[in-house]
Amino acid sequence: MDSVNLEVLKSSARWLEQGHRALLVTVVKTWGSSPRPEGAMLAVRDDGAVVGSVSGGCIEDDLIDRVRQRGIEQTKPEVVSYGISAEEAHRFGLPCGGSIQLVLEPLTQTSGIAQLCGALEDGWLVARALDMETGIARLSPAQATDGVEFDGRRLLTIHGPRYRMLVIGAGQLSRYLCNIAVGLDYQVTVCDPRDEYTDEWNVPGTTIVRTMPDDTVLDMKLDERCAVIALTHDPKLDDLALMEALKTPAFYVGAVGSRRNNAARRERLKEFDLSETELARLHGPVGMYIGSRTPPEIAVSILAEVTAVKNGVMMPPSLQVAAAKSSRGMAPSIVDRELACFA
Repeated sequence: MDSVNLEVLKSSARWLEQGHRALLVTVVKTWGSSPRPEGAMLAVRDDGAVVGSVSGGCIEDDLIDRVRQRGIEQTKPEVVSYGISAEEAHRFGLPCGGSIQLVLEPLTQTSGIAQLCGALEDGWLVARALDMETGIARLSPAQATDGVEFDGRRLLTIHGPRYRMLVIGAGQLSRYLCNIAVGLDYQVTVCDPRDEYTDEWNVPGTTIVRTMPDDTVLDMKLDERCAVIALTHDPKLDDLALMEALKTPAFYVGAVGSRRNNAARRERLKEFDLSETELARLHGPVGMYIGSRTPPEIAVSILAEVTAVKNGVMMPPSLQVAAAKSSRGMAPSIVDRELACFA
């Protein structure tokens, strides 16, 4: 599963290879309640075909109409703005007060899109600097903390996974979770020393390692842009990962299991000299309460909670699994019977 911007870049490279012209559109600045964040991309082919998104749809329609009516005649990037006036905001369907500034870049074989896609396929984090005067783009290594920069003369965009995710266990739930996580732009590593699971692992865009989980956590040198999710239900594996991960700056550390199992896990982890503050960082039962039952639904639940934490959103108790089930009067025995294998 490709992330949205990678899909845009791959489509652009393919169109150029087929002899088409293409216009790459990038959100460079937003004001108010904009529909898409800075760095969001859209590509329009010379016949009006489109991939990606920069708004809820109306601006896309205007850009498509622009290409169909005028073609892609420009040779240098240009800046356009939408939603500056109330009339434009109404016309283009922007939220109240929302405005966006876009860079429209006509792509050619010398734009470096194919090279950029190649670097991303190899797992690199890449900065692309576009000179607005010449239209020349240069690629260079980027840092995870870098972001979109635009000063009217140069547009700097960052491409590749800036967040990492370590998943403990290569079972069925992990497959669904990892497929979605790759689409969310995570660089995903799956750790499972059990051959019966790793031999059949085939999720594209992920790295599988067969080392012990605690060693893997230490080797990855987790930082504040990392998430760790333990999914094996085997304390010998999950607890090893958690005891090390909770000591790191990782923004999210969670483990699957029922309320009863997670209470037992917390007691076990106390034996590893984890402080109360460190234990309080553990998310468990993992996930957002959405009534999930099947592995795909549970994967969505888990990644919804990870996304909320990453974005600094505090979930109300009604959406936290343990609190939600307690308020609904579900006895632990029921949870253990129905959800022992899930969140």
